[in-house]
Amino acid sequence: MRQIYFELMKKTLSAYSDEHIKKYFNTVKKEGLTEHGFPRLTANIGILISKGIREDLLPLFTEMMDFCTSTIPNVKAANDFSVREIIACVEEIEKSAIASIIGGGKISEWKRNISTIVPERCYDRFAVSKTDDLRNWALFTGSSEYYRLSGGLGGNMDFIDLQIETQFPWFDCNGMYMDSKDSENRQPIMYDLVTRSLFAIILDRGYNGKHRERMDSIIKSAGELTLRMQSVSGEIPFGGRSNQFIHNECWLLTVYEYEIKRYTRQGNTAKAREFSEAAARALRTVEHWLDKEPIRHIKNRFDTATRYGCEHYAYFDKYMITAASGLFTANLISDGNIPLEYVEDNSTAATLTSRHFGKMFLKSGGYFLEMDMDADPHYDCSGVGRIHRKGAPSALCMSLPCPSDPIYKTDTHKNGISLSVGVKKGDGWHFATGPDTEYEVLSISENGAAEATVRCSFSNGERVTADYRVEENGVQICAKSDGDVGIMLPAFLFDGETSTDINTSKNTLTVRYGGYVCEYYSDSEIKKTNTMGGNRNGYYQAYLVEGYGKIVVRIEIKKDM
Repeated sequence: MRQIYFELMKKTLSAYSDEHIKKYFNTVKKEGLTEHGFPRLTANIGILISKGIREDLLPLFTEMMDFCTSTIPNVKAANDFSVREIIACVEEIEKSAIASIIGGGKISEWKRNISTIVPERCYDRFAVSKTDDLRNWALFTGSSEYYRLSGGLGGNMDFIDLQIETQFPWFDCNGMYMDSKDSENRQPIMYDLVTRSLFAIILDRGYNGKHRERMDSIIKSAGELTLRMQSVSGEIPFGGRSNQFIHNECWLLTVYEYEIKRYTRQGNTAKAREFSEAAARALRTVEHWLDKEPIRHIKNRFDTATRYGCEHYAYFDKYMITAASGLFTANLISDGNIPLEYVEDNSTAATLTSRHFGKMFLKSGGYFLEMDMDADPHYDCSGVGRIHRKGAPSALCMSLPCPSDPIYKTDTHKNGISLSVGVKKGDGWHFATGPDTEYEVLSISENGAAEATVRCSFSNGERVTADYRVEENGVQICAKSDGDVGIMLPAFLFDGETSTDINTSKNTLTVRYGGYVCEYYSDSEIKKTNTMGGNRNGYYQAYLVEGYGKIVVRIEIKKDM
């Protein structure tokens, strides 16, 4: 058992005052159970109580659990997600000292209620044939039913196997899961991790059905790539929906704990430690955000009531407690034999995903660069959308791009902003941020530094070729064309609570924030533009470097002296 997970679960729950929980419960009792946020909160309160944490909430929890277990079998309310978590809670309660206080009769009542579930009446979505395309919703249903089956509370293995079988067509050649139906490409990163995590949860619980080997092989095949895609800050890549929430890295921890256990059992301690160090970096990111007051469920400092950076479904009551759920499942899988010791990531890696995700990652010397080459304009824009430096605030240079047509809430100008190359046309500058630009990686290597050469072809036939180099001294971008060439530079302005300090000279742009400074240097003049944008982290101002034939930009992030 990793006690740190329960400590962070407790901190996650502290974001909900007792009054908030009671008000939430009263609303649910009045309006009915409509989604899985309330059962998820209930389950995590119960799990913490089983560990001797927040026992003061026991009377309220008992009432909440009565409501959930009696309601879930009789109403469709995203129970696909809830049943697994409610069962996990009951199991933790049953084997704890608190069971004698709650009483065996009450626990048996909860279990009887769950055992009355009829999938067709309880779950919103489930496959009835192996060609049904429900994406990972069917897997959530399958995992809940597997928890029922393995817990002796009902369930049917044929039904479970069918839900699992429908998932296999949607894994790419690297074992990454393609959850979006909107496009063959532009797949969301978070939902790849969610699906692989669900596989890990089912397998670790003892699933030994006909799909076991295939599920395990998929997790293993994507494991190494996941390490290479993880930022030096410990974060999952940007890209698509449900990104930049604290729960993101908690799902990552679930995948990593599964791989730590795999390699420990195989006697490959070196590989197990590689995953444990990556897990420790992810855990530090979670700790960083949970240490802030008041706690937010998303990586910004805007008032939670504004829902800034959130999709319509990604509200506080549901997505805050989701972090605790991920921490608990990571703990369930962990055997604790390999400690999670924090080690800075100074590795060198140059990585491409399949075209379905369209990402390039360059990592070396404590710096990390992520490029999206075919972004969904509702969530991101194309170009370099992330440059991180170990230890520095993730948003300082940029942690994800500003989308031109955001589907999540922002309150600034809606302009695509990334660290992107551009060409000058008759009506002004056009940057490689949208779908009218084609990206092609001409070369990529990781010899001492991480390097890549990428060509951008614009709709009018013009081309810009850019060399990217990531090393201990920072990031360098050299852009070349046959005419006017430009590079857009994002400057972080505001995180919802704190404004940055921005200064410019002819060839230098500096942004100070959180005890660090990001410095852009160029051989050409750096100019402020009229373009502002917003992403999930806050507001950004675009600057421009322009020249003829060739321009160079160097980026260094360091402690502010």
